Amino acid sequence: MINVVSAWRAVTAMFILNGALFGIWASRIPAVRDHLQLSHEALGYGLLFMAAGAVCSFPITGRLTDRFGAVAITRVIAVLYTGSLVLLGLADSFTLLAVFLFVFGAFHGSMDVAMNAWAAEVESAYEKPLMSSFHAMWSLGAGLGAISGYAAVQMQMSVLQHFLAAGGLVVALALALSWVQWTSRRSVQSQGSVFAFPSGALILVGFTALCGALGEGAVADWSAIFLRDVTGAAESVATLGYAVFSVAMVVCRLAGGGGDCPGRAGFCGTGRRDVCRYGRVLCCLGRGCSAGFGGLYADGRGLCGDYAIGVQPGRQRSADTSGAGYRKRGDAWLWRSADWPAFDWIFGRVADAENGLWCLIAACRSDRRVCRRA
Repeated sequence: MINVVSAWRAVTAMFILNGALFGIWASRIPAVRDHLQLSHEALGYGLLFMAAGAVCSFPITGRLTDRFGAVAITRVIAVLYTGSLVLLGLADSFTLLAVFLFVFGAFHGSMDVAMNAWAAEVESAYEKPLMSSFHAMWSLGAGLGAISGYAAVQMQMSVLQHFLAAGGLVVALALALSWVQWTSRRSVQSQGSVFAFPSGALILVGFTALCGALGEGAVADWSAIFLRDVTGAAESVATLGYAVFSVAMVVCRLAGGGGDCPGRAGFCGTGRRDVCRYGRVLCCLGRGCSAGFGGLYADGRGLCGDYAIGVQPGRQRSADTSGAGYRKRGDAWLWRSADWPAFDWIFGRVADAENGLWCLIAACRSDRRVCRRA
């Protein structure tokens, strides 16, 4: 058995890689949208294909992980996931973008399942509360990926050049750091159905993950466009919105607020909801990108624990996949309405982790409202 530092480092490398590739994509969404001349509505439809790919991949990856082990599946998918990022840079039409987003979402979701299974094995073997630190490293990777978008825009790199350079560098480093001897648990015989609806306590676990991850995904998909189109920030500055959000997630998760504190009072409870609320108000009523950054930071502080809590209670991959599935579907349906007059009003409320379903209802009715910035 390898020591805990080596095991933690290997799993951490995979979490950083997964977050970094997602952050790289998120930082260049405005550039992709401009290149293809997509409306907010069309972009929302495209993101729905990404959601569909992720949802379709979860049960398949679960079976593969059981049969071949989480370590092997994580490493293989890491390479395929990087390749799917490069495909997004090649899209020259909405049809190709939708197809490539489906592939990208599938590999993103697959790696999410496999690496969380590996993380659960490491945590179980060493009997230490490590999951929060792993998710903090995912946020760190996402922030670094978003920062690479800022550098790419400053250097006037195309989307394809950025994806090739940043994706290639990150995957090479991650694979090198993750190359340790670890034997994953395997199950030759399939047990149960490919997909099973959660029951009992897992319903609440999945709903908790839904509420938090809905806000996380919406910020990732739309923060750069919000900062550029609504607050008037330059494209390079807008790419940093997701980085600011991720910094808040890292700080909170490393401080113990990211899922390793079940039942703990204070910031793990109502405090986070209040922080989210203040962040939304700041995004809606503030002026300029500084207020937007402040609101995104507050949202990150408030949302840091909900998705990780969805993984923590059972330490099981099934809890993670149900929560991740809810996240993808929630993002796509919510932002289907992004072309409506109340776009900025909806964005200011999307991070409400405790009122996720209310957000969806409000989005459906928002076409009757007209919110104009003074």
